[in-house]
Amino acid sequence: MIVGERRTIMGMPCEVNSILKLKPSQGYPVQLEKGKRYPAQKEGYRIIPVDVPILLVDENWLAHADIKICRLTWENGITSIDFDVDRIYDSPFLTKS
Repeated sequence: MIVGERRTIMGMPCEVNSILKLKPSQGYPVQLEKGKRYPAQKEGYRIIPVDVPILLVDENWLAHADIKICRLTWENGITSIDFDVDRIYDSPFLTKS
């Protein structure tokens, strides 16, 4: 039995996301405008589809729009994103129960 062993695992920890969920503090826009570009940041490294429509959801998992990520960069444990609003929904809908 080994007690107190600490192991370092090589590699880059990351999440794979197929939607963009943002809080206001991460860059969720106050007002969504179709065609406008917005910046956002998420802690950690994220793999998210680029140049294809994905859902934009708020911190309550309500989907408000389809967006296209046009820039994604990783640096110092932060994923920085620029996205364009592709379509705004008439009524937000719940994506997670």
